[in-house]
Amino acid sequence: MTSIVSPSRRAILRTGLAATSFVAMPSILRAQGSTVKLGIIQPVTGALANDGDLGKLGAELAVQDINAAGGLKSLGGAKLEIVFADSRSSPEAAAQETERLNGEGVAAIVGGFGSGLCATASQAASRYDLPYLIDVGVADQLTQRGLKNTFRFSPSFGMVTKSALERLVALNDAAGKPARTVVIVHEDGLFGSGLAKLLQAELPKLGFEILETVSHPTPARDMANVVLRIRSLQPDLVIPSNYYGEFVLLARTMLQQRVRPKGIYAILGGGASSLRFVKEFPQAAEGVMDCNHWPDPKNPLTPELRKRTEAAGRAFAYNVPMNYSAVRLMAEAIEKAGAPDRLKIIEALSTQSFASGVMPYGQSKFSNGQNTSALPLNTQVQGGDVKVIAPDAFAEAKANFPLKA
Repeated sequence: MTSIVSPSRRAILRTGLAATSFVAMPSILRAQGSTVKLGIIQPVTGALANDGDLGKLGAELAVQDINAAGGLKSLGGAKLEIVFADSRSSPEAAAQETERLNGEGVAAIVGGFGSGLCATASQAASRYDLPYLIDVGVADQLTQRGLKNTFRFSPSFGMVTKSALERLVALNDAAGKPARTVVIVHEDGLFGSGLAKLLQAELPKLGFEILETVSHPTPARDMANVVLRIRSLQPDLVIPSNYYGEFVLLARTMLQQRVRPKGIYAILGGGASSLRFVKEFPQAAEGVMDCNHWPDPKNPLTPELRKRTEAAGRAFAYNVPMNYSAVRLMAEAIEKAGAPDRLKIIEALSTQSFASGVMPYGQSKFSNGQNTSALPLNTQVQGGDVKVIAPDAFAEAKANFPLKA
């Protein structure tokens, strides 16, 4: 984890930016015409392709809407043009594709998905003072490296874990404290390992006993041994933190082996808030809770985005509204910069506040690259749909907990 940290980078850029920017920026940025190129990077092949495809769709829908509404008004109605990059679910490919996006003269980049992918891509972008807005890469370290160009729209896993644990305690207390023991299941990369470490430190303070912490690789082809271990331990709660494929495999295997704890309380569970999972495996999905990225269900644009996602032949998940909102934020930053000038965009992102699209963040404002108002929501699969159950300001339904055996 520490290999991605470069504490002095932000300070170095702050003082040396003016001198280096003219050389670093491609000439194309000094001669923009009626379009502004925006880099969109997502893994649309490889293990994370499902999430990347949905993120790409969200970005495309946002650009469609911005251009249909007249484009970037402070730039004379200039249209946004997507230059897409496939990071192929590989950190090395993410860095290579970022180099290509820089060569193609994009004004900024949005996306990444996956902390390891975001780490290398944003690091590569920093060499060119290229503004980089992370969509959902959650590792805390991503905004702690001193990279002046890097901003995160979503909450970090530290922020998500804090909210998740506060709400878990409230949920358990309201139900008469039926849950005391926990098994943590996590992917072994930057995101899952970091989150598991936080849970190991915090859960005992809240009165929960961790029976075991189980890690697995991404991709994983079999969860039978993991589930056999859970069955032998008989925890009250299973807390998974992993990507879509592994989450679905875990939940299906638990169903097949009739392992039914009092609750599956995912934190950033890859499939737990996905309508694809709900549609394809309704029995395994029913009752699963998650603390994750999710749009404001009371925003009228949220059901509209869901309809457009389904019309495009995809199942709705948070990636669509997240990237839709992130692209709109970046467009607003370019508007406020008044030009597709990388340094001016970075300055705007660093100092101003922005609308958060359909995400429940209110006004987004960045401190050391992190959106300080980013907020996860708690969801539960109920009746074949994903419903928000907390916090109260966004809730659509009451939690079903503990689940019946």
